Formats: sequence, structure tokens, C-alpha cells
Amino acid sequence: MTDYFINAFATLFVTIDPVGLAPMFLAVTAGLSAADRKRVAIRATVTAALILLVFFVAGQSVLTVLGISVSAFRVSGGILLFLIAIEMVFGKRQQRKAETAEKAVEHHPPADFHEVAIFPLAIPLIAGPAAISAIILLTGQAPDTLTYIGLAGVIVVILASCLFSFLLADRIERLLGDTAQLVITRLLGVLLAALSVQFIADGVLAFMKP
Repeated sequence: MTDYFINAFATLFVTIDPVGLAPMFLAVTAGLSAADRKRVAIRATVTAALILLVFFVAGQSVLTVLGISVSAFRVSGGILLFLIAIEMVFGKRQQRKAETAEKAVEHHPPADFHEVAIFPLAIPLIAGPAAISAIILLTGQAPDTLTYIGLAGVIVVILASCLFSFLLADRIERLLGDTAQLVITRLLGVLLAALSVQFIADGVLAFMKP
């Protein structure tokens, strides 16, 4: 059970990357007051939490209705996470996130901070395809109800980290600097690559079982 929770925390933390969201938050909330930034942070986190909750509760049911086996989703989800890991290792993911943030600023001026909280902060920066896939994969691996409830706690901790990162975004950016952020992103990318390969291997082995 301990190994499962460590794996779940590592997968979600690397996939969502609360620390890496700090500069994106600063970019899309430029020109807002401290009070408005706090509102955006809370709204974005709550919205992302609701989206992830839907897939946490109903993700397996959605797969069943669509006729998709958990093993197939493990393989496909693992491939998706592996592609994101490659982006992280080669420094492409932060660039893509920055472009998403810039587009949001162009389409939603500072006055429209409610829209900015939904897009791009809640979707896709927090509750993106990778995070949703990871949650469905992890719920499929939960062996019992107690572990399932524990996974919910892990998700809450990750979301709380996102909120904390938003509220302290300016300090985090000054503390880490560009070089440290690049190093951390690449290291987390290597970790995510290993985790994604494990997901794929588990799915393939499940397919091979008689």
C-alpha cells in the first residue's frame, strides 16, 4: 500500500507539476491585484478539483461503457505520459505551457480573471489530459476501498500544492530561477518516463494473461 501511494503521489505531482505552474500563473494574472490573484488561484484550484473528481469517481465506469479494458487504458495512458515525459526532458513542455498562457492573456484581458481561472489554469494546466489519464490509471490499480480513499487524499494534497504554488508564485519564481526550473523539470521528466513505462508494462502483461 505504501508503494502504491508513493507511486500515485509521484505520478500526479510530476504530471500536474505544481511548482512549474507558478510562472504560468504569474503570466496569466499579470496586472491583477493581490486580492484578484487570490480569487483566481482559489477558483482555478476548485474547478480543477471538480473536474478531476468526476474522473476519479466515474472514470472506470466511462471505460466500461465505452468497452475499453483497464489494460488497454494502461497502455494508452502510459504512452501519453511517456510523450509528456519526453517533452519535459527536452524542455518542450514548459514552452508549450507558456504558449498556452500567452494565448489566454491575448484572449482574456486582466479584467476577465474569472475566465482565466477556468482556461488555461484549471483546464488544461491542472486538469489536463495527462492528469485525467493518470487518475483513471491509478484508480484502476487501487486494490481495495481503503486504498481508493487514500488516493483521494493524495489528489487533495496535490491540488493543495497547486493552490500553495499559485499563492506564492512570485516567491517561487524568484527562489528557483530559470536554470533551477529547467533542471527540476528534466529530472521529473526522467521519473515520469520510468513510471509511464511501468504502466505500459503492467498493461501488456495483463493482456498476455490467459
